[in-house]
Amino acid sequence: MHIFPQLRKLEKKYAGELMVIGVHSAKFPNEKERANVYKAVQRYELEHAVINDAEFQVWQQYACRAWPTLMFIDPEGKVIGKHEGELSYDDFDNLLSRMVAEFEGNGLINRTPVRFAPERETGGTLAFPGKVLADGGSGRLFIADTNHNRVIVSSLDGEVSQVIGTGSEGMANGDFGSAALNHPQGMTLAGDNLYIADTENHAIRKADLATQHVETVAGTGEQGYMREGRGPASKISLNSPWDLVVVGDSIYIAMAGCHQLWSMDLSDGMVGPHSGSGRESLSDGPMASATLAQPSGITTDGAKLYFVDSETSSVRSADLSPGGRVQTIVGLDLFIFGDRDGVEHHVRLQHPIGITHLDGTLFITDTYNHKVKRILPGTRSSFTMLGTGVAGRLDGAGATQAQFSEPSGLSIAYGKMYIADTNNHLVRVADIETSEVSTLALKGI
Repeated sequence: MHIFPQLRKLEKKYAGELMVIGVHSAKFPNEKERANVYKAVQRYELEHAVINDAEFQVWQQYACRAWPTLMFIDPEGKVIGKHEGELSYDDFDNLLSRMVAEFEGNGLINRTPVRFAPERETGGTLAFPGKVLADGGSGRLFIADTNHNRVIVSSLDGEVSQVIGTGSEGMANGDFGSAALNHPQGMTLAGDNLYIADTENHAIRKADLATQHVETVAGTGEQGYMREGRGPASKISLNSPWDLVVVGDSIYIAMAGCHQLWSMDLSDGMVGPHSGSGRESLSDGPMASATLAQPSGITTDGAKLYFVDSETSSVRSADLSPGGRVQTIVGLDLFIFGDRDGVEHHVRLQHPIGITHLDGTLFITDTYNHKVKRILPGTRSSFTMLGTGVAGRLDGAGATQAQFSEPSGLSIAYGKMYIADTNNHLVRVADIETSEVSTLALKGI
């Protein structure tokens, strides 16, 4: 999914020469279901054809070994190249331009338009909201209205007061009505400054809630591949920042695209990796050598960082000190997942994306299991709190009646849990004490 933005740019640039066919060979059971693939095509706004390769038939025929694998096929239908892993836009563009020149010289380019009808969901206040942030001190709720390319600010009961972003995809600074975002995700609040993970712009944006002005504080707008060292935040390219948390004078970033946690010092504007080598797997140890796999949610208790490592279906911790360690609370490996409560190595999750902390307890969105779970770090245990495990849209009693569809973010204020119910295009609210779930009605938008 981290290559989708650059693929979209290439599809526009080479509209008459390039045809992209996506082959979805899913690792997780939830991803194999047709309805969920359909939702994913809508969420990532794909305009090319997508094959649901649920039984790995195409994967095996093309001898694939990695996600993603790029196969290059010439106009005569022959495989002429293969690349495992992500490819930078510049390298991709250079390769395609040379291919186009060669095949055009041989008279093999056929520019007859091939049209597909993009899968879109229309209507509704929200579109695939990715994250939420509830702030008890100010009584505000911040909603990353991801596919509308904006952030909505409301009271905790849903009265909208501000909208950050035009709603059109882009990267422009300015006042709230003219600034542009690109599929924002996680947020963190420092005083009157809301920091936003502007995921598909590969940037961190700062929204001053008092002056109603947006500026870019980290990232160049291009996807980066740096995995070590630090530098000025305005000159360092980021890689799919997915979530943020502030601790003191630092913002910690779940940098999903390069499988690391990063930190940005607000006092000197320097940014760089905090933990993780950049290699995709699960191994604990010292910050620089530990391995992570697509961290997509991050929180803190003030003493440690806690994060969900989505591709290893795990919940992990990292010390705040650069000399500290990364440790796994629950979760085992890239290919060990499921839906099982319990203790230590008996626990199974399926691609969790959201995490928050309250009074020594972690709460996560167990996204592909359509649940919210409690994680106790001290006993390394997991308990289902909300959701039946069946994708749906029902309010009611926590684990016996309430249903969600791939919830991806959550936050707590005044005894209420606010949940980004992503595929339902809603924010749900759960009472922490009773586990009763309701749907938040946004007003004034």
